[in-house]
Amino acid sequence: MRLRITGDAALRWTAIVGVHAAVVFLWYLAVEYWEIPKFILASPQATFMSLFDDYPWFDNTLVTAMEIFGGYFLAVVVGVGLALMFSWFRTVETLMMPLVISLNMVPKVALGPLIIVWIDYGLQTNIIIAFSISFLPILITTARGLREVEPDLIDLVKTLRATRWQVFIKIQLPGSLPYIFSGMKVAVVLAVAGAIVGEIIASEEGLAYLIGQVQVTLDTAAMMMAVILITLVGVALYLIVLILERVFVVRDARVETV
Repeated sequence: MRLRITGDAALRWTAIVGVHAAVVFLWYLAVEYWEIPKFILASPQATFMSLFDDYPWFDNTLVTAMEIFGGYFLAVVVGVGLALMFSWFRTVETLMMPLVISLNMVPKVALGPLIIVWIDYGLQTNIIIAFSISFLPILITTARGLREVEPDLIDLVKTLRATRWQVFIKIQLPGSLPYIFSGMKVAVVLAVAGAIVGEIIASEEGLAYLIGQVQVTLDTAAMMMAVILITLVGVALYLIVLILERVFVVRDARVETV
């Protein structure tokens, strides 16, 4: 299936870019004409020029991206895998789903120091925190999607002696893809939040760590640039999910967001 940009889609994306440009322009006007001190709100120009300051932007952005993408990928694998196991073994779902939900009620900021004690701090710890925050929406939506598949169709293929794996690949997975991608889109935001929480709790690298470093000198432009880079990493992941959704899910079945 090839991706095609229709007139409506092009208009929608033009509007999205226009709205973001308008926000940047209002930001510029606020700083220039309201004379807001630069240590409170840096101008767009100063924020962009902070990229050329002597900060390790590339290394920290790469670390944060690895944490977000790593935690998110792990959340997709574990979330879909658990949902599949729950659909195959309903007793396991009855016993384990309440426990999974209860564990996810634990505030990750409070759990973070314990994870650091257990695993040490660093990249792997932040990946685990990002995973722990983002996998529940994928699990819940995938489990619902697997349940929504027509039972008569499943019974039909079972009479043809299809294995559980064949039923999943041929029937359940295609039917549940809209639900899976719906949960994946929600999980993107949570994965970003999880990685940043991990960096704030204890880290020696990453964009959130850099924010803490430049905060001491009130370098607001660098702080804002770090926030923008975190946002761009999250947007990049979200766009990847959207592209995959358009490749694997038919248009009428998608849960449209943008």
